[in-house]
Amino acid sequence: MPKSAQPWVATLVRTVFDQPTAEAVRAQHIWVIDALEAKYPAAATHLEAAREDLLAFAAFPREVWKQVWSNNPQERLNKEIRRRTDVVGIFPDRAAIVRLVGAVLAEQTDEWTEARRYMGLDVLAKVRLRVLVGDTPGQNALPQTLTA
Repeated sequence: MPKSAQPWVATLVRTVFDQPTAEAVRAQHIWVIDALEAKYPAAATHLEAAREDLLAFAAFPREVWKQVWSNNPQERLNKEIRRRTDVVGIFPDRAAIVRLVGAVLAEQTDEWTEARRYMGLDVLAKVRLRVLVGDTPGQNALPQTLTA
């Protein structure tokens, strides 16, 4: 698609994530594909092929959707690893970089478990679900969730 259309298409796709229920998310995804089909069929085909990956967050409880679909913590971690490795510049061997990155990861794990609570324990308990897709006839569009 042309660059001039990319902001419009991105805004259209973001509407999928603004829906209040899993059913509305799936319905909005279908509507977005239909809206793109005539003008940008390649984008519509791509979104259709990525349906399950794109809508995987909807199988979780609503209160964790933002944490599930966002990759901000991962991006922050990658930036911190880059910052620390750039300071060193050249490493003497592979083991040295593994030690540094391992230390950064251990530090981040401690921070996430002790300080910030990106997802609290109560929310994590709700997220422990086993998803059974197509367990009941006619239920392929919306997965059934059971506690593990």
